[in-house]
Amino acid sequence: MIFITGGTGLVGSHILLKLSQDNIPFKVLKRSTSSLKVCKDVFTHYKAEQLFNSINWETGDLNNIPSLEHAMQNCDTIIHAAAMVSFNNEDANLMHKINVEGTENIMNIALSMNIKKISYISSIASLGRNSTENMVDENCHFRVSKKESNYSLSKYYSEQEVWRASQEGLDVVIINPSVILGPGDWTKGSSQIFQRINKGLKFYTTGSTGYVDVVDVANCAIQLLLSDIKNERFIINGANMKFRTLFDLIAEGLGKKKSTIKITPLLREIAWRAEWIRSFIIGKKPLLTKETANSSMKNNSYSTKKIEEAIGYKFIPIQESVAKYCKWFLRRV
Repeated sequence: MIFITGGTGLVGSHILLKLSQDNIPFKVLKRSTSSLKVCKDVFTHYKAEQLFNSINWETGDLNNIPSLEHAMQNCDTIIHAAAMVSFNNEDANLMHKINVEGTENIMNIALSMNIKKISYISSIASLGRNSTENMVDENCHFRVSKKESNYSLSKYYSEQEVWRASQEGLDVVIINPSVILGPGDWTKGSSQIFQRINKGLKFYTTGSTGYVDVVDVANCAIQLLLSDIKNERFIINGANMKFRTLFDLIAEGLGKKKSTIKITPLLREIAWRAEWIRSFIIGKKPLLTKETANSSMKNNSYSTKKIEEAIGYKFIPIQESVAKYCKWFLRRV
């Protein structure tokens, strides 16, 4: 049986759907305060309400060791997808608590319970993208520096817990997804870009990054867990694309005007500071931070040669993903 963390989130919900459809037994950790809305919406969209109702939920917390020990009983493999994503400095300590210490707890309990294998869902943020000018692949080593966000640091240190566990005898695989496109909470995470463009986004930046369909992330996490591959990492990336190109695709899919104003370095500095002031006045977290503003000007490309050769995986074209999720979004606004 597979033990799943992060099952109520975007990636986790699609992992649960795939396992349910393939009749693979699993149980899922959820906090007592977790909302099941995203997960239920995913299952409902695919007309799998009956499968959703049969999910075996286990109440617990990554930082509550007794609850983890209870929840992981009778499991022999794990997909660890739970994580906090934030680019606000005020969330740094909480993010470390959840991402790093939570992963440490999962690894320690897995070792004590003789779990056979873990598939850990990390991020391209933990790769050495700031230390290379070439295509980023699995051999690019992360270097701790002031250029890295608190989120990047938390995922890097989380991975160190996974690699540490592998040295202690646990078989592991790590996947590093690029920016994930999918139908999660439209007000949070990468799904928020659909909402922002739907409201009218006038600005674009010159940067670029990788994008991947959430279905690809879920499929790779499961396939690698069930394979004989161990103690390896894999970049999961559907396409490398300019931010403006993606924004234009989404605008077309939503029937909205495309962004026309180019963000310059000066405008970037003004924008994140203005957003900080606005958020301070209204008492809400900023939609744009210094970290996200800086990353939006960078150009990064990611290689998927390793995953393609290892399991022959073929990624969903990003154009198809955008069209699919634009239709999904429009049905819910």
